[in-house]
Amino acid sequence: MKKTAVTREAAMALVKKYNQEPFHILHALTVEAVMRWYAGEMGYGEEEEFWGLAGLLHDVDFEKYPEEHCKKAPELLAEINAEEDLVHAVCSHGYGICSDVEPEHEMEKVMFAADELTGLIGAAVRMRPSKSAADLEVSSLKKKFKDKRFAAGCSRDIIKTGADRLGWTLEELMEKTILAMRSCEKQIEEEMERV
Repeated sequence: MKKTAVTREAAMALVKKYNQEPFHILHALTVEAVMRWYAGEMGYGEEEEFWGLAGLLHDVDFEKYPEEHCKKAPELLAEINAEEDLVHAVCSHGYGICSDVEPEHEMEKVMFAADELTGLIGAAVRMRPSKSAADLEVSSLKKKFKDKRFAAGCSRDIIKTGADRLGWTLEELMEKTILAMRSCEKQIEEEMERV
């Protein structure tokens, strides 16, 4: 069972220390909440804190050190005495892109798949009149997924590879991640107001 001595307060302080862009903080909070949802959904409820912290910290080095993404992370995570498991999880989300740390634990595979997809869903949500995931359907997201010009920075290959690693269909991954994002919208809005 994965446990961590890192507190959420320490993790959030580290994220804010190295990330000033509201977009990057919003993304960190989104992936954290999505990972917490997945932990509960997939029967890892007792590891929810660990899953959430991995999500919160996954891009800790991205804004300040984009060229060293996932390579600088261990050094930054050492500032909060992050355990090896947490460092491995953070670095594994960039596997094959900017890291050679492979996702092994189910949580790492989920983060690899969901991280990129939250970006695509977030972009789709911003285009909706409701500005909410509450009325976003998988069919609508699939259309956006097929349109390579839409949210061009979100790699479709990474999302597909992530689904494959989990043994899920693309639709399954999309449906679950939409549900996860619905579950935390309000809470993230409130936290962003305090940031």
